[in-house]
Amino acid sequence: RAVATELCPQLGIAIPVGKDSLSMKTVWAHDGKQREMTAPLSLIVSAFAPVADISKTLTPQLCGDEGDTDLLLVDLGAGKNRLGGSALAQVFDQTGDTPPDVDAPASLREFFNAIQALNADGKLLAYHDRSDGGVFVTVCEMAFAGRTGVTVSLDALDDDPLAALFSEELGAVVQVKQEHREAVLAHFAAVPGLAGHVHVLGTLNHTHKIEFLHAGRTLLSDGLFELHHLWSETTFQMQALRDDPECAKEEFNRLLDVGDPGLYAEFSFDAQHDITAPYVQTTRPRVAILREQGVNGQVEMAAAFDRARFEAVDVHMSDILGGALSLDDFQGLATCGGFSYGDVLGAGGGWAGSVRFNQRARDQFANFFQRPDTFTLGVCNGCQMLAHLKDLIPGAETWPKFVRNRSEQFEARLVMAEVLESPSIFLSGMTGSHLPLVVAHGEGRVQFTDDSRKHEASAVACLRYVDNHGHPAERYPANPNGSPGGITGFTTVDGRASIMMPHPERLFRTAQYSWHPPEWGDDGPWLRMFRAARVWID
Repeated sequence: RAVATELCPQLGIAIPVGKDSLSMKTVWAHDGKQREMTAPLSLIVSAFAPVADISKTLTPQLCGDEGDTDLLLVDLGAGKNRLGGSALAQVFDQTGDTPPDVDAPASLREFFNAIQALNADGKLLAYHDRSDGGVFVTVCEMAFAGRTGVTVSLDALDDDPLAALFSEELGAVVQVKQEHREAVLAHFAAVPGLAGHVHVLGTLNHTHKIEFLHAGRTLLSDGLFELHHLWSETTFQMQALRDDPECAKEEFNRLLDVGDPGLYAEFSFDAQHDITAPYVQTTRPRVAILREQGVNGQVEMAAAFDRARFEAVDVHMSDILGGALSLDDFQGLATCGGFSYGDVLGAGGGWAGSVRFNQRARDQFANFFQRPDTFTLGVCNGCQMLAHLKDLIPGAETWPKFVRNRSEQFEARLVMAEVLESPSIFLSGMTGSHLPLVVAHGEGRVQFTDDSRKHEASAVACLRYVDNHGHPAERYPANPNGSPGGITGFTTVDGRASIMMPHPERLFRTAQYSWHPPEWGDDGPWLRMFRAARVWID
């Protein structure tokens, strides 16, 4: 009631739907006695709102390449630093006394508006709310994300360093350039309820240490990488029980790589050069964007081909099986990612079976693959499906099949990939490029069958995972599925058909990336694949 009728109206927001999860209670009988268990009271609110400019997204990652910067704490708790219900209290098996609260909803609303205004003006570099664990956790997580040391002084926050470090009052830590600090402080000072409650915490250091100081004493000064390793210990232990333990260990130990440069991009081509510009006024070739029950990647695939000046046509397998559409009317075929038939017959197996065991469909696909004026692209589930049909595709005899990831888990992450020299028409002109690429699959590990193992060396690979140092990835998670040598894409001898487990269609625009170099333009580098196919047509 307090949230719905008091807090929300003051914030100017509404609750469109809700679930009563504040009174979950289980009752049962044991040894003739009635027992009950009541869940601890908690309120979880998930919010949504329109985003006017996705390029203005702020993350907790501290920026170490923006010159001299400062960290500021915006304290909506107004110095109260209440510890009731905090993570610190729970560590000592206590609940504490008074918990933090939203004492002034108007200040919370004005805080949000101030952050939006400063961000729109380009004054903020990083942002992290102060919540579970307080300032200590907030600053550590920002340092881990940015892989940079920080030095923080707590003198302005509280006489009690524990309260200053671990209070979970409302608020946030932001990173600003030192040249913008006074302007940012002045902006907050003019906001009702925030004047006097914005404090300069500290700055980045070049010693790779996380340091907290108070009243002339050093409370903590430990190595960034060692703390990150310790921080991730619990996650590692759970992951080792749930997943492949060796994969868990490899990911855990990677945190100690002091020289890890992180994601990067190296081009062998100009990603902003539109090689399809000469075809603006020409007829768009038709490409069939093929899907089946459970496939979900057709929209991104169609958008990528449309951007490359194709006419993308939505084609369902039922259209082929029923004769409503024919592949004879297309020059391109793209089989999309997803979970066809729930992968119950093996990833892509059921989808391939609907082609192989239907004479009309089998003949159409075989004829299409034989035509020298056509191209085929298979991504993720579509890659797995085409691998099952390799006997119908000229020059694909040595393709492998794709099996369960080494980690034993569905892998969805941004990794590094290298474009290998190959005849693939899609990767023409991209050889040698090292680029971030997204993966989302549970069965992506390359495996050559007994019959095709002798062809392993002759399989035409076109794409492989590399680590952040640019070396072929053998370890997890740089190699997310355990494929030997990091190989994740193959093509035919003539290059007209290519298959790959990663999703280039999900990164044809820079805006689709969770990380990218700031100097990139609107076109993502993987759009070049689809443009290369358009050039090949003519």
